[in-house]
Amino acid sequence: MAVASPERTIRDKVSAWAKTVGSKDATAAGRFFDDDVVTFDLAPPLQHKGFDRAALEAWFKTWKGPIGYEPTEVNVAVDGDLAVARSLDHMTGEKTDGEKVDLWTRSTVCFRKVGSDWKVFHVHSSVPFYMDGSFRAAVDLKPGPS
Repeated sequence: MAVASPERTIRDKVSAWAKTVGSKDATAAGRFFDDDVVTFDLAPPLQHKGFDRAALEAWFKTWKGPIGYEPTEVNVAVDGDLAVARSLDHMTGEKTDGEKVDLWTRSTVCFRKVGSDWKVFHVHSSVPFYMDGSFRAAVDLKPGPS
């Protein structure tokens, strides 16, 4: 049986991560992260250190049914024991308060090889903001020609 290339392995991990978010499985989500992971998430504070399963479970409970989570335009670069995946991620679904979500975000996920596995040690998720002085998040943007 052929061993998957590191790039294929990272792509598979990005896809598997999206499935854990979609199915709201916080325990499975935690298996992707290294112990010292640092994330720059959409929600405050500026950074989160370590994986907080309880916080992720609490966020999952704000969703009615599954979460649509699709990484698109995934680009992977691997060099030795480090890898970076960047993507435009599309999140859809309905919140428990009835709000319909259709949001595009930008993601950069950094992996390092730990033993024979690749673990996430840094995640940066963002949305741009309008530079018109309002500082409003530009959550209405969708991918298109640049």
